[in-house]
Amino acid sequence: MSDDGYHRRSMTPPQTSTPSPIVSDQPSVHPDLENRVLKHLRTHWQKPIPDHTRAVADQLIDEIPSRERPLILDSFCGTGMSSGFIAQSFPDHWVIGVDQSAHRLDKHQLGDATNYQLVRAECETLWQCLVEAGVTVTHHFLLYPNPWPKAAMLNRRIHGHPSFPLLARLGGRIELRSNWSIYVSEFARAARLIGIDGTAEAFTPTAPITLFERKYQQKGQTLWRFLSQDPP
Repeated sequence: MSDDGYHRRSMTPPQTSTPSPIVSDQPSVHPDLENRVLKHLRTHWQKPIPDHTRAVADQLIDEIPSRERPLILDSFCGTGMSSGFIAQSFPDHWVIGVDQSAHRLDKHQLGDATNYQLVRAECETLWQCLVEAGVTVTHHFLLYPNPWPKAAMLNRRIHGHPSFPLLARLGGRIELRSNWSIYVSEFARAARLIGIDGTAEAFTPTAPITLFERKYQQKGQTLWRFLSQDPP
């Protein structure tokens, strides 16, 4: 796919959230969640990888050994505010923030940390490239992804998407945050099906690390997170 084609795709709504309260026709965990995840476990996802994402992946795969640091992924990083905060918290790691929107990434404001980079790529197919290259991570942050709140949109949520099993193969400790408790509960159940145990809980961040998190806190919304257990 050409860069122009990729740019047109990048303008479609990604798995990145909006600051509004969740309005959904789904009152609890989706009844088809388990069937959907098990189906994706039985099949091999074969979506073509966009040219731009492939180029980014190839460059990262070439550069990762020279970093000589454990790797952290911050998927759907938006403006990259979270990537900078994560890099400060893990100064001995290399943090890669990934988002498919050049518009959001262009809003990034550099901080003091120097151990991170932001790349424009499609997260799900980038995961595929990294897995195929044998790349693993120590931590994987998924902060306030688009909840796709209508029941008919399950397949667009991270845990309902065909790429979801790739998270287990990337490894590391996963942290998902959302302002929709059902989303986090679903993620926890789906994660267990692909071999990732963890806990879903309400939490209060000591300091917001994304713009959405700051807005949600200011509006008094309850925040939720999934934390996987430390890998053995």
